[in-house]
Amino acid sequence: MLLFFTLGLLIHFVFFASIFDIYFTSPLVHGMTPQFTPLPPPARRLVLFVADGLRADTLYELDENGTSRAPFIRNIIMHEGSWGISHTRVPTESRPGHVALIAGFYEDVSAVAKGWKENPVEFDSLFNESKYTWSWGSPDILPMFAKGASGDHVYTYSYDAKREDFGAQDATKLDTWVFDNVKDFFRHARNNQSLFSKINEEKIVFFLHLLGIDTNGHAHRPSSRDYKDNIKKVDDGVKEIVSMFNHFYGNDGKTTFIFTSDHGMTDWGSHGAGHPSETLTPLVTWGAGINYPQRVSAQQFDDSFLKEWRLENWKRLDVNQADIAPLMTSLIGVPFPLNSVGILPVDYLNNTDLFKAESMFTNAVQILEQFKVKMTQKKEVTLPFLFTPFKLLSDSKQFNILRKARSYIKHRKFDEVKPSHLLPCSFVAIGILVAFFLLIQACPWTYYVYGLLPVPIWYAVLREFQVVQDLVTSLLTYPLSHFVGYLLVFTLGIEVLVLSFFYRYMLTAGLTAFAVWPFLTRLWTRAKVTSLSWAFFSVLLAVFPLMPVVGRKPDISLVMGAGLLVLLLSLCVVTSLMKRKDSFRKEELLVHLLQVLSTVLSMYVVYSTQSSLLRKQGLPLMNQVISWATLASSLFVPLLSSPAVFQRLFSILLSLMSTYLLLSTGYEAVFPLVLSCLMFVWINIEQETLQQSGVCCKQKLTSIQFSYNTDITQFRQLYLDDIRRAFFLVFFLVTAFFGTGNIASINSFDLASVYCFLTVFSPFMMGALMMWKILIPFVLVMCAFEAVQLTTQLSSKSLFLIVLVISDIMALHFFFLVKDYGSWLDIGTSISHYVIVMSMTIFLVFLNGLAQLLTTKKLRLCGKPKSHFM
Repeated sequence: MLLFFTLGLLIHFVFFASIFDIYFTSPLVHGMTPQFTPLPPPARRLVLFVADGLRADTLYELDENGTSRAPFIRNIIMHEGSWGISHTRVPTESRPGHVALIAGFYEDVSAVAKGWKENPVEFDSLFNESKYTWSWGSPDILPMFAKGASGDHVYTYSYDAKREDFGAQDATKLDTWVFDNVKDFFRHARNNQSLFSKINEEKIVFFLHLLGIDTNGHAHRPSSRDYKDNIKKVDDGVKEIVSMFNHFYGNDGKTTFIFTSDHGMTDWGSHGAGHPSETLTPLVTWGAGINYPQRVSAQQFDDSFLKEWRLENWKRLDVNQADIAPLMTSLIGVPFPLNSVGILPVDYLNNTDLFKAESMFTNAVQILEQFKVKMTQKKEVTLPFLFTPFKLLSDSKQFNILRKARSYIKHRKFDEVKPSHLLPCSFVAIGILVAFFLLIQACPWTYYVYGLLPVPIWYAVLREFQVVQDLVTSLLTYPLSHFVGYLLVFTLGIEVLVLSFFYRYMLTAGLTAFAVWPFLTRLWTRAKVTSLSWAFFSVLLAVFPLMPVVGRKPDISLVMGAGLLVLLLSLCVVTSLMKRKDSFRKEELLVHLLQVLSTVLSMYVVYSTQSSLLRKQGLPLMNQVISWATLASSLFVPLLSSPAVFQRLFSILLSLMSTYLLLSTGYEAVFPLVLSCLMFVWINIEQETLQQSGVCCKQKLTSIQFSYNTDITQFRQLYLDDIRRAFFLVFFLVTAFFGTGNIASINSFDLASVYCFLTVFSPFMMGALMMWKILIPFVLVMCAFEAVQLTTQLSSKSLFLIVLVISDIMALHFFFLVKDYGSWLDIGTSISHYVIVMSMTIFLVFLNGLAQLLTTKKLRLCGKPKSHFM
């Protein structure tokens, strides 16, 4: 019984403690790079007044006599600066409120471990990033910002904690103490050369924490005369301090003043919850870098405060409390606090559009840095197959967003960096006009689809107008003769692709042109062996489209010959790899020997099955078992091989060839082997072309590894030659389609292809096997192109865009070639051609995913899956 009792207590204790581990872990991360605006700031110094516990309505409203309780602050609103409401978050307490103001992030839930009295995790702040900070006020607030500061540059001056007495008759003395000590400090500075030089530096902060209003609110309620009179005394004190600063610094116009509050207070004198009286606090700013008052005729808000406060003609700029931190940092030119989540309120800034855009960009990068660190930390402690990245901020999208923003700033397109509603509103209006025009003509619903679809397409184009403009500018840098030549070659290539759907020998013409290509460039002089290999395999592959359609004349001897070629190639490759002892392990040798054995078994099954069927003895059970086992293993055995580019591609070829031999009946068995040889030469020749153009240095294929986690910083910009690479991909894919027969008609296939797997008629199973036979050459091409992307540092997204353009141009041809007359074969063929081209992009996405799986994943013969990185 004692054992069960002890065990029960332990279980309940674990469950009790678990909530603090699960729900109350700090969200803060560390390791970010500081970010600051690379332009001169408007201010040298910043003065921050925080009136603790001050409600927005009590400050802004007029009293019963129609006068302001804070005439100096109201005069600032109407004549000197900008104002608004700062929206705080729960818990509306002093510590989290000041952290939001000065560090830019909201309550750290792990503070529960400290009884909500302090932040248990160190954090960065405006004070820490400043050159010097001097602060005066409560001993409960000031030390937490000095505690986490790096170095000795944050100075605090606090009164005794006993002064914070809710029963005291006059809590305004807390604020008077702050104002008096600030004045004494500056008087002392005139006689202290060291201090005088420090307070004349740039990037410095003065922080005045005024606790009297909060204390009076708790003791006497916000509706009391004590609370309201305290506001008047604070207003007078702020006026004196501002005057003193202007006098001390000779009215140099380099001081920024910010007046706000950490939280409000309920009518019954409490705070901490989310009532508007607690979450709505004032924000008034003026001085260097701050916008002057903006007179407006009308403003739209969900409240009636403007009318109540009689400020409806002065523009109100509301912010979230954490937004004040990036505002202050941009004003004095210090790095944004590393943990800040605040968004810079640019409407408060009185500066150039360039400064605003650069500040916004820096703010975005600073927040993105936290996301990247958090994602990296999460990724390091999560199994690869369980980690799901945030799709809306994928590496490629981060890269594109930052690149686009930087491009806009570079070209001074500042309105593009800032949100604009003009463009979307214009296209909404166009869409309405088109719909109305179709409505009055009583058009069918399909017309609405055809008429409205171009609207969002052109909207997307104009949103990327800068990219289009950069493309045109880049093209204009080429000589006219070169540009016209490239255009003619590209047009001719598209026409060859289109004609190849009707005449297979056009593929032969295209591959012959490919063979000549290196000799028309400087590649021949740089890489003679690679150029000759390219020409040889291009010509060899060009023979296949000239041969009769597969299935017309079965010849098992050709299948056996293809198997022998695979074995010979395997022997050469394995021998070569074994000589490199440093990178070839016994485990990898075992994988390759297993694949060689699979090829031998495939050859045996093909020969044995053919002999058995000729003797009319049916399909042997053992042959059927071996065939299905070979097919099943072909997708995961390559994952056991090394992620090195050459070894992984060779392993994929061996596995897929074993299956392809089982599905072959004649010369097509040689097709994937020749295609793969050409793909390997393609990888090498693309390295040579990239080195020739000076884009990057050539890497040895033996030193390059496939990686699932690609560093987006390695991606390069597109060049004109990348259009050729995308065209090569499309051409090789079309060759895989039509190299050994026209897949647009089922009549091109012979059911004898699947006899090693089954002989009993099963349309679904037979169709699936034949479809896999068709896909194998495509997979080989896409795996090779994965290597091309890796070695040439080409983004797959950029590739898809180019392929989409090529396939769309081809689709336009077939759109006008669709027939609605003639035989069913003519009509069906015209439709199938159009569908094939339109499906190419979607099909490419699927193939790219399968190729990534085959090339980047790594399994071990024993132990758990392991990811490999470059």
